[in-house]
Amino acid sequence: MASSDEEITHHFRFFHEYKDGRVVIHRPPVEKIPPSDDPVTGVRSKDAVISSEPAVSVRIFIPKSADSTQKLPLLFYIHGGGFCMQSAFSVQYHDFLNTFVAKANVIAVSVEYGLFPTRPIPACYEDSWAALQWVASHSNRNGPEPWLNDYADFQRVFIAGNSAGGNISHTLAVRVGSIGLPGVKVIGVVLLHPYFGGTDDDRMWLHMCPTNGGLEDPRLKPAAGDLARLGCERVLIFVAEKDHLMDVGKRYYEELKKSGWGGSVEIVENLGEEHCFHLFNLKYDKAVAVIDKFVSFVIQDR
Repeated sequence: MASSDEEITHHFRFFHEYKDGRVVIHRPPVEKIPPSDDPVTGVRSKDAVISSEPAVSVRIFIPKSADSTQKLPLLFYIHGGGFCMQSAFSVQYHDFLNTFVAKANVIAVSVEYGLFPTRPIPACYEDSWAALQWVASHSNRNGPEPWLNDYADFQRVFIAGNSAGGNISHTLAVRVGSIGLPGVKVIGVVLLHPYFGGTDDDRMWLHMCPTNGGLEDPRLKPAAGDLARLGCERVLIFVAEKDHLMDVGKRYYEELKKSGWGGSVEIVENLGEEHCFHLFNLKYDKAVAVIDKFVSFVIQDR
């Protein structure tokens, strides 16, 4: 007779959990690659440790043109993966940001945050906020990372993320608008196929966040007051026609417009496409269009 510990007590889109608390993620761990000097684009990257306990780190990308006499906009990026998968160091996200930095001529900082089940939600939010504060600590030009001291324009900062990373990006913009980020001006936020509540995945998020506030938790269902105080001037939202999250992305757009927030928001629908399709083939014409729109949003005030 099978042990009762082998009984599956919870089954969700990305993982299942046994009675004894073991969690099995449905996809294999991603391959992680080291930072590098890209011979094609000339983009250089390096990793920096922000905290060892809890473990929080970032990958920093600078373009070939980086010159300390001309400061560059800074993109703070948060990867997706359902709060339980993926990495800032995966091939997928490394290549995406390498491509973006080469096209936009900006600095990018991609955060490696804690994932369920090792570190349940809200670790992802707290780690990402800690990383953003670490970035801001360089605004007086004497932080621990020379690339940020030398090359970053802290008056032109952007926050962006896809899927779960889009959800986290929203929470960071709310914090910036609520309590500020000294030395930094966040110009814009980009949400690529973001995750919010309103789908079958709600139960999964609630399970990953033992301290959740239920279906009305503002991290799951953005509150009108939070939307009204987003700490940026512009927001760009991408939704995909064949994505089960398309409607929640559109709802975010509509709720933000009527919240009383004083900024400008734009939504782009990727017709005929699946969730985060742009990450799987960066040379696909519609993926190129997403990246180009993202780039133009970041550099339009230059």
